[in-house]
Amino acid sequence: MFLPGVPDEKVQAALANAGGNEIGSGKFDSLESSAALAVNAFGWFLERASLLPPFPPLADLDWPARQVSVERQMRFPWAGGRHPWLDAAVETDGHLIGVESKRFEPFRDTKTVNLSEAYDRDVWGDQMAPFANMRDQLRTSAVQYAHLDAAQLVKHAFGLVTEGRRIGKAPVLLYLYAEPARRGHLHISADSLKRHRQEIAEFAAMVAGAEVRFAACSYREWFTVWGDQTVRHADALIERYNP
Repeated sequence: MFLPGVPDEKVQAALANAGGNEIGSGKFDSLESSAALAVNAFGWFLERASLLPPFPPLADLDWPARQVSVERQMRFPWAGGRHPWLDAAVETDGHLIGVESKRFEPFRDTKTVNLSEAYDRDVWGDQMAPFANMRDQLRTSAVQYAHLDAAQLVKHAFGLVTEGRRIGKAPVLLYLYAEPARRGHLHISADSLKRHRQEIAEFAAMVAGAEVRFAACSYREWFTVWGDQTVRHADALIERYNP
């Protein structure tokens, strides 16, 4: 299940705590598992946080990383209901980076918008107005995406701003995505990959200036900055998952 150097027990404990039953359900072993890619990519750094290569669009942050975790919950500022889980989280001295990892989902799932009235609570603050505006436009279908799950990103941003304030660190939402050429026997067209990137750019422009900074890059772009101590792990990820 895990690549060499990924601490099995720690990763399995994190997955069990997340409640998604990724392993028990068999989803983790699926050839299309997004969690398997993310967990193996970031799990290697659970005990080597300082070696985590900076994400290219976030190279200006205060690296190195001080803590890396997989499947971390970012709780809203209320007790009940469901709270978002990020595929990974990276902490530097001054920043909290929540990572939403995608593999086949942008080219497989039909995107739906499910943003309840709970997200209208007056708890986010004026600096989150760009995300609140995105929330409202998604609800009315003024903004629609074929590949990008924008509603999920809005929820993650609201969770991140709450968690960032709680621990006193600036929140960042990173969208980290694969660009597979095929999904099983199905070809993923260059036009689909291009449209996905266009949707990411449009979303980024619309939420720019918010308290939660939004950034995006592909796994392959991230791998280009991996150095001597980490490149073998990048090679293993490419060989197994071809992101």
